[in-house]
Amino acid sequence: MEPFALLHRDGADHVDVLTGDVVTVAALADIPLSPGRSGPQTLALVPYRQIAERGFACVDDGAPLECLRIAAHDTKPLAELLAELPETPVALRDGGFDLSDETYGEIVAEVLRDEIGRGEGANFVIHRVFTATVDGDPLAAARSAFRELLTAEQGAYWTFLIHTGTRTLVGATPERHVSVADGLTMMNPISGTFRHDGERSLADFLADDKERDELYMVLDEELKMMAAVAEHGGQVVGPYLKRMAHLTHTEYLLAGHGSLDVREVLRATMFAPTVTGSPVENACRVIARHERRGRGYYAGVLALLGHDDQGRQTLDAPILIRTAEISPAGRLRVPVGATLVRHSTPAGEVAETHTKAAGVLAALGATALRPPAVRPPGDDPAIRAALAARNDGLARFWLDQRRPGALTVPALDARTAVIVDHEDTFTAMLAHQLKALGLRVRVVPWTTPAVPEADLVVVGPGPGDPASAEPKMVRARALVAGLLAARQPMLAVCLGHQVLSAVLGLRLHRRDTPYQGVARDVPLFGAVRRVGFYSSFTALSDHDRLTTAYGEVLLARDEGDGSVHALRGEGFAGVQFHPESVLSADGVTVLTELLPPLLTRVVSPAPLG
Repeated sequence: MEPFALLHRDGADHVDVLTGDVVTVAALADIPLSPGRSGPQTLALVPYRQIAERGFACVDDGAPLECLRIAAHDTKPLAELLAELPETPVALRDGGFDLSDETYGEIVAEVLRDEIGRGEGANFVIHRVFTATVDGDPLAAARSAFRELLTAEQGAYWTFLIHTGTRTLVGATPERHVSVADGLTMMNPISGTFRHDGERSLADFLADDKERDELYMVLDEELKMMAAVAEHGGQVVGPYLKRMAHLTHTEYLLAGHGSLDVREVLRATMFAPTVTGSPVENACRVIARHERRGRGYYAGVLALLGHDDQGRQTLDAPILIRTAEISPAGRLRVPVGATLVRHSTPAGEVAETHTKAAGVLAALGATALRPPAVRPPGDDPAIRAALAARNDGLARFWLDQRRPGALTVPALDARTAVIVDHEDTFTAMLAHQLKALGLRVRVVPWTTPAVPEADLVVVGPGPGDPASAEPKMVRARALVAGLLAARQPMLAVCLGHQVLSAVLGLRLHRRDTPYQGVARDVPLFGAVRRVGFYSSFTALSDHDRLTTAYGEVLLARDEGDGSVHALRGEGFAGVQFHPESVLSADGVTVLTELLPPLLTRVVSPAPLG
């Protein structure tokens, strides 16, 4: 059988039929996309291992980056295609998860204790794989499963059947990862899982702290990506319900104008935090450490690339989840994962993997795993109100449109800033905020041999234990000490704040309960501010003032446990929270209060080099 792809988008009355030849390329930049005819040109199957292009850790299983070079693009009415697809039941044998429920639960417990508990990140996605053997013709089984998904599933962003000759993929993915059309880049963070056959109500689901915080965390993480590929960052729209046959999720839409090559957009957004975790770079290390095997195409993307009628590049890239892969020999793989956050329990995450696998497996005839048919929850004013309330207390910076220059602070206008990134691309969001305040901003990695000259140096966030001997932490301590000695104006954020606190003589403490994705009202130098935390460590003090070699330092701290939320001295300040986070309703206000006093001694802007 020659290579082909059948693609159905949510709500469409037709199916796209793509045919052509398949080539394998080494890198995303090599995906074929030539100027010329409008319409789709290439459908790329991007495996998870491609994340190595960003320098991130992964177990390399050799899964190839295959590209269907589209020679013909036709459409077929949905009803007509359904009439042609077989209704023959699929027979599976020797089916089961590669990791038992007990083993998977133990891994969940390890990640909660050893990774989230020790500050390695806010959330992580760990996967397991249902495997089986398909009796009979694998491609016929995939066609039958495709028909079942088209008729029984709902709300899928793409329902698809792809045959490359070396593999067949069939699935119904709910989630757009990234798209580019009409100069607009869009992403679609989806998180939270409400099972239609569960015991709790939709209202209870929407009120659940774990489900809400999980969505906020992936929203923050995808905003980091949008900040890297859109000119002014992303604007947040939503939240909405994503209703499917067996599940309902919550989702946001992010949109921003950009001009990057769509292959660079793909590279810069590998991969969604909903299938990796946050911060993504360290999440990849955690995944490799605990999964210890490759992911194949799970958590990668399908990517349809082309041009519009005006010659502009287009991209539509859904995430490869809720997908079955069938080999020519009939070996079936259905990978599924659960997002682990501080509220997670092993039993709850085990149950979630079963639910996520059920829809695809039901289409493949695994009746023992087929959930009962349950009508999705309908529209309800109380549910709409509960969704709208999700935005109460979020940062309007990311939700509202505003005219250019509306937030410029005269004392900051045209001054320069360098942000040192310690492996957390929250720095991209922070850069957009600082630019909105009038600063000229550059972001550099912590490995940069010498920090460029600037009016302000921002020692940025990152995962890990600030007191450890790992090179990143040693470098951060030396950087902070050097900036203090040079009387260089400095703002330290999260990890940077912890390092600054330690250099100033404060004691660091690992929290008993991590502050990962937590919004709190905290006292801040005479005012109460709503800010978002992503940390497992904090500095402690019994006093509101600290005498140091660099002058007197004022501390904003929790009266109960002494946690230092922020500090400021002559020419420097530190905040334990993330002013750039969508959780920080008062983040911009905090920056406008803290930054101008830091720059009072600066006579003229220093060059960024």
